[in-house]
Amino acid sequence: MAVIDGNLWEHNLARVVVVDVTDDYRLMKPPLPSDCYPVLAELMVPKTMLMGRISDIRLVDGYLYDWHEQKGGEAGIWYVGVVDQVMVVNPVAKPTKPA
Repeated sequence: MAVIDGNLWEHNLARVVVVDVTDDYRLMKPPLPSDCYPVLAELMVPKTMLMGRISDIRLVDGYLYDWHEQKGGEAGIWYVGVVDQVMVVNPVAKPTKPA
């Protein structure tokens, strides 16, 4: 009889850390290292969903995809940067000149 040894989830799931990068746009600053942002969520996502479709997956409601990177090789952690959709839909209004 065949026996499956080990944890299959380690090979089929990826750890995804969703970070809020909204302040990069609000403050117009250059990007920070991915582990310096506030963490919104940590998820386990099937690896088949990540390879070509990570920008299409809605990971946190109210936030829009900005960038992603994988650290630590094939078994590493994925960092996904997201921006508050309010910032994108209603950016800071510029004052208008009086008529």
